[in-house]
Amino acid sequence: MDERSRLCSVWLGSETGILKGVDLDRKQAFNFCNTRTLSREQEVRALCWGDSAESELLLGCSDGTVRTFSTEKGVFTEARSCGDPQEGCFSGLASLRGSAIITCVECGKLRVWREDSTGPVAELDAGSNVCRMRQSPVDQNRVATGGKENGLKLWDLERPEKPVFTAKNLRDDWLDLRRPHWVKDMSFIPDSDKVVTCTGYHQVHVFDPSTPQRRPVLEAEFGEYPLTALSLPAGGDTVVVGNTQGQIALLDLRKGLVRGCLKGLSGGVRALQCHASQPLVASCGLDRFLRIHSLKDRKLQHKVYLKSRLNCLLLASRELQGGGAGGSADGGAEQEVKEEEEDEVWNSMEQVEEEAMKRKATGGGGEEVKRKKGGD
Repeated sequence: MDERSRLCSVWLGSETGILKGVDLDRKQAFNFCNTRTLSREQEVRALCWGDSAESELLLGCSDGTVRTFSTEKGVFTEARSCGDPQEGCFSGLASLRGSAIITCVECGKLRVWREDSTGPVAELDAGSNVCRMRQSPVDQNRVATGGKENGLKLWDLERPEKPVFTAKNLRDDWLDLRRPHWVKDMSFIPDSDKVVTCTGYHQVHVFDPSTPQRRPVLEAEFGEYPLTALSLPAGGDTVVVGNTQGQIALLDLRKGLVRGCLKGLSGGVRALQCHASQPLVASCGLDRFLRIHSLKDRKLQHKVYLKSRLNCLLLASRELQGGGAGGSADGGAEQEVKEEEEDEVWNSMEQVEEEAMKRKATGGGGEEVKRKKGGD
């Protein structure tokens, strides 16, 4: 039994197929994988909890398998095939009533799998180029999908024949030209029927299925680069978005204005998640760092280097170290987890020195000596 997994409060999936756990209390990071069978085909594309007690993690890999990791035992307990790699990578993964799982791949095949069945018990087509599938935290049978030229759709898995809501395309611009849509991520706004989305055209849209209007009831923009991820804080009146340039902003969902930006990132954001009860947001991406910011003063609370490009992250519902109220003990200074293996690699490397070219000069006038052509 591996006790390290019980200490971790943040879980991340990497491009190299490694599941990483971070213990913020002890400032430590751990790798959970079998290095003998490690390959790029096992790249972790999606993470979710397997049960409400958070004792199991579900990992969606690029080879079409869903692996189960026990956080109590610290080992992988199960792996099952849930799709063909030729259909694309996982764009979403969720658990359904503890015993079933929901998968969605890029080609648009959304399937429901049960433990006692070899094939899917339900399947629907959400359209091509699906970038994200999200499950409602209130109703587990309600999911949302969206992608490139594939607008927001809401589905009821108990009636999968057709979507219960389909977003209408945006109005033409002032030149009467069609405005393309590219849904990159979405989330269900708590205590309402509304859904917020972010797009590859740096837009944030809010849809309200309870009204006859199928176009966004709120439109906002942030920056000039594609938005890649979003997450909702506990309050529900703001949204945190991140883009491909490592910029993270806090937007007001009531007026569509930018409340503030989070600094310290240097690579594209791949995943964001706000803590369920604390004013904290975790982010990861191409710069191989896990960062945790406070949403109150927008200061960096933790910074962890994890060596691999990171695709997704998952926060435990229990309180994280630092509490997010007053920051860390040193006033919110960044805390970086350093690993001895990296230092040993750099120390073992030989230092390469290049000799500088010396110029010859005369002693009297200080002019350079020119070489004569020929054999003088």
